[in-house]
Amino acid sequence: MGSRVAAIDFGTNTARLLVAEIREGGFDPVRLEREIVRMGGGFSREEGLSGDAQQRGLCCLQRFAGIIRSLDVSQVRAVATSAVRDAINGPAFVESIHCRTGIELMVIDGIREAELTLSGVLAGLDRREKELLVFDVGGGSTEFTLARDGRAQFVRSLPLGVVRLTEGKVTPEAVSEKIGRELDLLEREMATALVRPAPGATLVGSAGTATTLAAIAMEMKDYDYRKVNNATISRQQIGTIYERLLPMAPEERLKVPGLEKGREDLIIAGILITMHTMDRFGFHTLKVSDYGLLEGLIVSGGVTG
Repeated sequence: MGSRVAAIDFGTNTARLLVAEIREGGFDPVRLEREIVRMGGGFSREEGLSGDAQQRGLCCLQRFAGIIRSLDVSQVRAVATSAVRDAINGPAFVESIHCRTGIELMVIDGIREAELTLSGVLAGLDRREKELLVFDVGGGSTEFTLARDGRAQFVRSLPLGVVRLTEGKVTPEAVSEKIGRELDLLEREMATALVRPAPGATLVGSAGTATTLAAIAMEMKDYDYRKVNNATISRQQIGTIYERLLPMAPEERLKVPGLEKGREDLIIAGILITMHTMDRFGFHTLKVSDYGLLEGLIVSGGVTG
């Protein structure tokens, strides 16, 4: 007899809910919900989360709480990531959410976020790879995990998030410069740790940028995670998508099949992180994972599992 569990990934740009029936060897999805909440919108070091962002987050989590109550869930595993953990008013927001929805958000650091993401990615891969470099582009940070035989060998969280890059940098050139500096540091840390992706390693992209690139490449009018998960997209295709989207105004980009509303201004920063990563480590193709932190919460047994 399986038990029904709910997982919430409350991110800097997107909030996701997965209700799943746990069974031996895996899980069966019952309900999947997603909402762009843009918790990093209007973020400041002095004030933290903006009032508008907190209201968006509250409305979303109230809706999620209603769904959870209606589905006879036995356990809720909910985490908040970059925007909430970096906000001076993050603890007050978490307490407010608990009081008003009953949902207990656990704020996790970038390393735990990457570990859970790896667990989720591995659960969704169509085949086991000897070595993976997984990168998870979020709204407030990007996590890089080098894994061998399914185990993390090197994990870093970089302050490269699409919301913060988009709101903090005026031009694509400025965004690229910031990405380059952070990847320089990443490479130096890898060299110190004596690790680097081996020839033949697989690059896996998790989260919204990677899945959006796959959906655009497939001209997908209605998003289908089953087609997106394990899709492969070439560096050349990604470059072509970038050149197509760059000159467009954000509202024009919404006419492009596969581009979700709420990502029209953020996608440029996300693509730049992706292209810089591929070029820096010599990858010509990207494998896309629709699975990530959310599924990791399910298969790992929770935040501390």
